[in-house]
Amino acid sequence: MPENPDVVSVERVIPALAERIFPLLTDPARHREIDGSGTVRDAKSAPGTPLHLGSKFGMHMKAGIPYSMESTVIEYEENRRIAWQTRPPGIFARFGGGRIWRYELEPADGGTRVRETWDISEEKFKALVRPVGGRTRTAMETTLARIEEIVTA
Repeated sequence: MPENPDVVSVERVIPALAERIFPLLTDPARHREIDGSGTVRDAKSAPGTPLHLGSKFGMHMKAGIPYSMESTVIEYEENRRIAWQTRPPGIFARFGGGRIWRYELEPADGGTRVRETWDISEEKFKALVRPVGGRTRTAMETTLARIEEIVTA
């Protein structure tokens, strides 16, 4: 079966329990620490509690120029799965966004298998976003390595 160009996933077995990893993913204030792309700056309008289904949070970003994104948690299973969908703020959401970032955690020999997925199947302008898939894969591999560094320190 051919690869879906709209979905990129990477995974890594991290020598830690999901209960140690999941809180890092549900705290937008810590996303800059784990971001392997170098684009996440600071959380804005983040809830004061861990993310859960329906939570909304914003991020200040920078990829050449500063911008911001707003996200809504669309999937949630404690210590197993979290996914959020990102869009530009305000009226700009009509013109772009829709990508989904998903983390899935499952027990594995030696710790927890963490799978990060970048899914642009609902992106408004896939043709503009699809070419960065290769860089995104590399950034996600770096993200998983950073998560491992943090939770095993």
